[in-house]
Amino acid sequence: MKPVLGRRSGRCCIGQGGDGMTDIRKDKIRRMRADGASYSIIATFLGISENTVKSFCRRNGLGSTVTKPMDMPEDDNHCKNCGKHVVQVPKQKPKKFCSQKCRLTWWNANRDKISKKALYEFKCKCCSVPFKSYGNKHRLYCSHRCYISDRFK
Repeated sequence: MKPVLGRRSGRCCIGQGGDGMTDIRKDKIRRMRADGASYSIIATFLGISENTVKSFCRRNGLGSTVTKPMDMPEDDNHCKNCGKHVVQVPKQKPKKFCSQKCRLTWWNANRDKISKKALYEFKCKCCSVPFKSYGNKHRLYCSHRCYISDRFK
């Protein structure tokens, strides 16, 4: 077998499958991913690019999202969903998530924790059916159809 030189580093890549990753690294990525480690934690630990870890995980079905590890502390400096470090800006409301994607993922998984303070109960002016309105305490109709039928009688 003829040795193949790596594209950027110029190092020999025999037995590494051409993608620059050893079997030991692949096993470590699999184990760390199973333990709930994020791409950035794995990349830092192994000293490789985060994109390399993402590509390997995507190709090998290791999942695109992980739950926060149990040993991750609950504080204002880590994302509630993935555990990544979140930079806080002084004199601003503290951020709870590292990205919009993490925020949506977490809230979709934890719908029971949503506090609906502005939920009002009414009786429809047209059909007399009870309904709930979120955020509008002056609503009169349960639907657009009832509004149109009552207005244009």
